[in-house]
Amino acid sequence: KMVGNDNWINSYLDAILDAGKSAVGGDRPSLLLRERGHFSPARYFVEEVITGYDETDLYKTWLRANAMRSPQERNTRLENMTWRIWNLARKKKELEKEEACRLLKRHPETEKTRIDATADMSEDLFEGEKGEDAGDPSVAYGDSTTGVSPKTSSVDKLYIVLISLHGLVRGENMELGRDSDTGGQVKYVVEFAKALSSSPGVYRVDLLTRQILAPNFDRSYGEPAEMLVSTTFKNSKQEKGENSGGYIIRIPFGPRDMYLTKERLWPFIQEFVDGALSHIVRMSKTISEEIGCGHPVWPAVIHGHYASAGIAATLLSGALNLPMAFTGHFLGKDKLEGLLKQGRQSREEINMTYKIMRRIEAEELSLDASEIVIASTRQEIEEQWNLYDGFEVILARKLRARVKRGANCYGRYMPRMVIIPPGVEFGHIIHDFDIDGEEENHGPASEDPPIWSQIMRFFTNPRKPMILAVARPYPEKNITTLVKAFGECRPLRELANLTLIMGNREAISKMHNTSASVLTSVLTLIDEYDLYGQVAYPKHHKHSEVPDIYRLATRTKV
Repeated sequence: KMVGNDNWINSYLDAILDAGKSAVGGDRPSLLLRERGHFSPARYFVEEVITGYDETDLYKTWLRANAMRSPQERNTRLENMTWRIWNLARKKKELEKEEACRLLKRHPETEKTRIDATADMSEDLFEGEKGEDAGDPSVAYGDSTTGVSPKTSSVDKLYIVLISLHGLVRGENMELGRDSDTGGQVKYVVEFAKALSSSPGVYRVDLLTRQILAPNFDRSYGEPAEMLVSTTFKNSKQEKGENSGGYIIRIPFGPRDMYLTKERLWPFIQEFVDGALSHIVRMSKTISEEIGCGHPVWPAVIHGHYASAGIAATLLSGALNLPMAFTGHFLGKDKLEGLLKQGRQSREEINMTYKIMRRIEAEELSLDASEIVIASTRQEIEEQWNLYDGFEVILARKLRARVKRGANCYGRYMPRMVIIPPGVEFGHIIHDFDIDGEEENHGPASEDPPIWSQIMRFFTNPRKPMILAVARPYPEKNITTLVKAFGECRPLRELANLTLIMGNREAISKMHNTSASVLTSVLTLIDEYDLYGQVAYPKHHKHSEVPDIYRLATRTKV
């Protein structure tokens, strides 16, 4: 059962249904049909003829006019050509003067409209902050944390598509920490797909990712489809249909015999989109035969996770005219600012390593194309998304207030920000603790889990309480800061041991440069502060052993 699962999933379904119903009804114009500007045929003609008139073209015209035997006819042609060029230049000056006069005349009107709009929006902001909706975050961002049941009455069954392109994605025995791309996001999207697929009103959930056929990787990553088994599965297969439930769909793109990090996936995203489009069209027809009475059942939403998947979702939602949702997970601009503050790399070096500018551009495009953006906290919205050109907190509050009362937004658009804290899957954890956290003993002592001995072998005094950190060896996880703080505090070292679960590794020399650098720094700090016998850093652990690791930490507490 996922803690907070009802609020999390119901809020998500409520948000995407709100976003999708106006698109289905056809009352809202497509984003692609918005007016982008004004077109003047006269201006276009003059600009093309005068500004775009190449010297080579002029020379060719001069040669043609000059290629006459009769001097009189040649002089006449040259004179005519000269007068035509002069006339066009004069016409251009007249048009520029008329345009300047028109803009000068229009400026007071435009300024008055801008002032009125600013005052109107300021009034809406005041109402949103001080009026009857004071304290209601939905006025500002479209926050959806109330946990009310989703409005699924008008929709029999939903088909939802999630996209997460990088890392090693599978439903069971996830290799979290094997590399820098296989971490919290992989676990998040898999458990999210499982929880969604078992929710009432949802017929099928497809989690689209990359098919990996590279050597030294398990064959399961090369399977085209994998059914997700949820611990909260509520309905039998016979009741739901043959193609219902949650699935990981692996789309082949990029080099077939290579595993690519997320920074190297960018050139192949269009190839993924082609494969994903074929799958969605084929699946919509298949589902229609089961529950759609022959009518195609299109996804209720296409939800991109991370910047690369956001670009893919943008292209797919545009091609299919479907609503899009986006979750950034770890935003590029926030990461760029953090790396620049560290001062270890220049902006060019950061871009070379992380393809950060392409990532930021993808996030901007995803922001523009999304109906809703899912955030975990208010801080993510106000301090991270607020760095982007496509979103501004104060203006978002104003627009939100105007939309709520049906007022004109003067052509401005921003996606709905929805704060939905993620849930946690506890169905696989053995509950052997009482309400106070004390371990219960119901019978003879059982054999300790193997991971316990792998940790305890590091300690000189294993009876001391344990400080536990479970994280990938990545700079933003601040593992080195934790080790440094532990090493500099003698009373803390005398009181407790430190356990670092930093993913899985065979040899540091074979790891990704970033992860190898963090692990090397950790080992250097252990040696510098002489923490041998006080810090554990096992090389391997299984995903299923994480609960046992937490049980060990609980057992050693004071």
